[in-house]
Amino acid sequence: MELNWFSFITSIIARFKFIYCLDCVVMASKMVVLLPAIIAAFIIGVLGLLLAPSEVRNRDLSFPTGTIKIDNDTIKVEVAKSPEERQRWLMFREDPIPLDSAMLLAYGKPDLYALWLINIQYNLDLIWLDENGRVVYAKEDAQICTNPFDASKCTYKNTSPAKFVIAASSGFIANHNVSTSSAMKIISI
Repeated sequence: MELNWFSFITSIIARFKFIYCLDCVVMASKMVVLLPAIIAAFIIGVLGLLLAPSEVRNRDLSFPTGTIKIDNDTIKVEVAKSPEERQRWLMFREDPIPLDSAMLLAYGKPDLYALWLINIQYNLDLIWLDENGRVVYAKEDAQICTNPFDASKCTYKNTSPAKFVIAASSGFIANHNVSTSSAMKIISI
């Protein structure tokens, strides 16, 4: 039996052409399904933005305010108590917080709390405090995330349990002489 190489190769090429054509048909049918779905999702998104109730569109996104004392300095604070407020905290703010103000993140119980500085526009001073208001850990000039895929360079975590975190513009710790012997007293939150 003689093997005809020419017919063997042409039959293999014909099979690949058939498989390639099937692949084209499968790709075309995916586009036929995906394109209307993408257009529908876009239209629904636009309508959702346009037809959202005014109480949702015009919702006040500011934080409740309060006053604390660190050693002898009185500080105005924005207070983030709920999980949603703590998650949003200082993200997307373009103007740094003045050095006589800060944000106070209040948690329900003392624990180790990490802060990832994603979508923050400026470096921060971070101070973790226990339930009695004593400083347990502080980080000056914490660098913001420039690469969201490398969270290790812009995530900061206390080493002892804390119930509160003060986040302020870089320079806050030096401006208010905050040290590990400093204490916070809540006046109103």
